[in-house]
Amino acid sequence: MHFYGKTKICYGKYALDTLEEVYCTRAFVVTDPFMVKSGFAAQITSHLERRDIPVEIFSDVEPDPSLETVKRGALAYAASKADLVVALGGGSAIDTAKAIIYFACKAAEELPRPVLAAIPTTSGTGSEVTSISVVTDKQNSVKIPLNDDMLIPDVAILDARFTRTVPPSVTAATGMDVLTHAIEAYTSRNHNAFTDILAVEGTRYVFSALLRAYQNMEDMQAREALLLGSCMAGMAFNNSGLGLTHSMAHALGGQFHIPHGCANALLLPHVIRFNSFDAGVRYRELARIIGLPHSNVEEGTSALVNAINSLCDAMKVPMRVRDLKVDETAYRQSLDSMSIHAYNDLCTKGNPRRPSLGDIKKLFEAAW
Repeated sequence: MHFYGKTKICYGKYALDTLEEVYCTRAFVVTDPFMVKSGFAAQITSHLERRDIPVEIFSDVEPDPSLETVKRGALAYAASKADLVVALGGGSAIDTAKAIIYFACKAAEELPRPVLAAIPTTSGTGSEVTSISVVTDKQNSVKIPLNDDMLIPDVAILDARFTRTVPPSVTAATGMDVLTHAIEAYTSRNHNAFTDILAVEGTRYVFSALLRAYQNMEDMQAREALLLGSCMAGMAFNNSGLGLTHSMAHALGGQFHIPHGCANALLLPHVIRFNSFDAGVRYRELARIIGLPHSNVEEGTSALVNAINSLCDAMKVPMRVRDLKVDETAYRQSLDSMSIHAYNDLCTKGNPRRPSLGDIKKLFEAAW
């Protein structure tokens, strides 16, 4: 058993001031066009400019960042000679920044790894504290997970004000991603006492705050709770690993460009039922902790699944692939390839029940 935590976590109203304490001579900001247009990127650059730090902004990040974008960013970063990289945005921006550093340093071994500061603007991926980055090979419709300690940010700055403009649909999808992280970390084969604490608290935060944040964009108490819950769940799964829900979501999202949080939400109930014989006691414990019926394993597991379905229903999160405008013929034709990708995904190793290819295919069929 082990638990590793490298990232300095700064949160609260004045968390951005931390940027003025990080030693650097040049900064490279990785973000998306909206962050620039909205003025959020300027909030970052102003803190650096107060110290006369030259800043270069790379704002080409797109949803499901592509290898092509990462390559352009790696070249721009190497040319900038920056020793601080600031990732500003959702999981896509943070994953892009990580991948830029990874590929740039691998391509030029003499290039020192910069300090990486991550500032999430959505409450979802937990990427601000993990060693994982997911990029997309769009030519082959495959999501590629990278996993290396080099990718763990040195600083995570959690300021809920950056999440205030996130629309309800994105709040819902990213929040379900947090819940999946927490539940899969808690039931992973590699969970431990420390990851359990963080996963449980992450689950509590989601069930107490997600619907409130969805219904009221200005509920900053709920938004801060979600941001903290996302970070906690990220710290948990960075040590425990995840499970089959994520493996299947990677395959489904890579093939049909379904947002990762939505893919997790619709797959999670099916995977919980699949895992119930092996992980039912822990599902029951989660049900007890969040105040659901739990007189036995079966009741606790069913209550947890029903609570997830009810939360998704209240937030209008689709719970079937067919509700996401996916062509049925194309879906059926992709079942074998998606099943293979999910079977070979790194996350599958942590699943409490060992699935076969046939098991995964049946789960994809059930999700239709």
